[in-house]
Amino acid sequence: MTNSALTSYVASFVDELVRSGVSEVVISPGSRSTPMALLMAEHKEMEVYVNIDERSAAYFALGIAKAKQQPVALLCTSGTASANYLPAIVEAYYSRVPLLVLTADRPHELRDVGAPQAIDQNQLFGIYAKWFVEMAIPEGTNEMIKYVRTVAGRAVGRALSAPAGPVHLNFPFREPLVPLLNQDGLFINGRRTGPQHVNVVIGKPTLSELDITYLYELIKNKTKGIIICGPQNDVEFASAVTKLAEMLNYPILADPLSQLRSGSHPQEMIINSYDSFLRNEEFSSRYKPELILRFGAMPVSKALLLYLKKHSEATQIVVDGDGGWRDPTLSATEMVYGNETEFCNSLISKLHEKEKSKWVEEWLQIDNITQTELMTITSDEELSEGRIFVELQDILPSESILFVGNSMPIRDLDTFFTGSKKEIRMMANRGANGIDGIISTALGVSLTNPKTVLVIGDLSFYHDLNGLLSAKQHHLNLTIVLVNNDGGGIFSFLPQSKEEKHFESLFGTPIGLNYEPVVSMYGGNFRSIHSWSEFRNEVIASLSSGKLDVIEVQTNRNDNVGMHRNLLNRVSQEISHALR
Repeated sequence: MTNSALTSYVASFVDELVRSGVSEVVISPGSRSTPMALLMAEHKEMEVYVNIDERSAAYFALGIAKAKQQPVALLCTSGTASANYLPAIVEAYYSRVPLLVLTADRPHELRDVGAPQAIDQNQLFGIYAKWFVEMAIPEGTNEMIKYVRTVAGRAVGRALSAPAGPVHLNFPFREPLVPLLNQDGLFINGRRTGPQHVNVVIGKPTLSELDITYLYELIKNKTKGIIICGPQNDVEFASAVTKLAEMLNYPILADPLSQLRSGSHPQEMIINSYDSFLRNEEFSSRYKPELILRFGAMPVSKALLLYLKKHSEATQIVVDGDGGWRDPTLSATEMVYGNETEFCNSLISKLHEKEKSKWVEEWLQIDNITQTELMTITSDEELSEGRIFVELQDILPSESILFVGNSMPIRDLDTFFTGSKKEIRMMANRGANGIDGIISTALGVSLTNPKTVLVIGDLSFYHDLNGLLSAKQHHLNLTIVLVNNDGGGIFSFLPQSKEEKHFESLFGTPIGLNYEPVVSMYGGNFRSIHSWSEFRNEVIASLSSGKLDVIEVQTNRNDNVGMHRNLLNRVSQEISHALR
């Protein structure tokens, strides 16, 4: 193999990625990936982001792809570097985020013979890669140029096709590894002179008129129905599903990641506080749905999950345009593989408007009672975890992004973010629900929108400290609200909290770290606030600071548990009183 052949082969691959719509790559430096890295940096339409830590790099790419809903390339050298990509690839697989994972490898003659930095990279990511290709050794022939361009187009198509997710291409490279950047016509067949070698057209799944009629017949006479909306990304879905709810007289139980709790669409039929009031046994038993219509992934609320299990006799229609199987309660009666927005619009065309039913009015009444009680959290000026989201709901500007860590932050978002007419996009890593890579993912998201706020617990923050380097390297504006209760707050809500003898060492895991020095090391601003007025001022200022800002809110785990339980007890009492 000559440098010329290597150059033509890899340059063609990079050029075809760009032609297919891939404009960003996150590169973890290494030797074996030299040909790809240099040629990606050379292509004028490829934006290169260097991230030294592979695990952080993968989550950073995930964040960009998640925000844009477009494939992002991810490149590393051979050996264990590629293994560090696995957690983010698992998250991408389950959250349906398109990624192009490109791993450089030793050529076949240097595998399994004791050569350094050589591991078995074939099928390295197992089922979590939608598609795997062991690429051919580079050649400069016309046939091989067609081959490498075809694989590039197929990879982008596979990453985007439903359900979207990661694909893995493994590139064996022989030395010499440095391409000829001055080679004539390096990208001569680039976008400026023609279309891509192969264009993969991806359509939406549609339902026939017969299918719609069948589903309409199932629904039309059911007066006691609910609509459940989990995480969604289709910007047209909110208007369609709220119109459908109005026509059916069904309340919408909207997960915060459904993008229904915030926006200019009608919100009169949206229930935000169901996680709190479904814990009331009297309500959850009395209000038996005849029909459940579900869109998107399963919401975060455990109370809702238990409610669905309790009423498994109801007709349950799950609509998934990506053709997955999102039914953790095992109670779906109809699995519909059709585009969610089109499904709503098709049903709307068959329905007639009706007066609001007693059923939906009572759901809305209970939601109002619950929200009123939950908002009493603002009467106490003590710093508390739940109130963070009440404050952010008020001060975040329209067109901003609120990214939330797992464990307690996502649950407090569900409880205390009760609705806004502002366009605030809410995001989280809810594919595998892990605490790793949260900072890096949020920084990737902030690349697309500088008005991004991350709310994260102290253990999740510690877990991804390396991710802070991206903010410094790429001059990113990210506001991080660090909820520091010195440990794993969510475990205090679980049964193991009663085992006091070993609880702190095994589950509470206090680490007692001062994060200010590490934030300063990465060029960020750190503030530990002591009042809500200080919190508001710091958040507002950080949104336009042009850099990393970490705003620490120190809380007490035991006090937080007590506050939540007292609040939910009062909610339950008010609901029971209203139901008499």
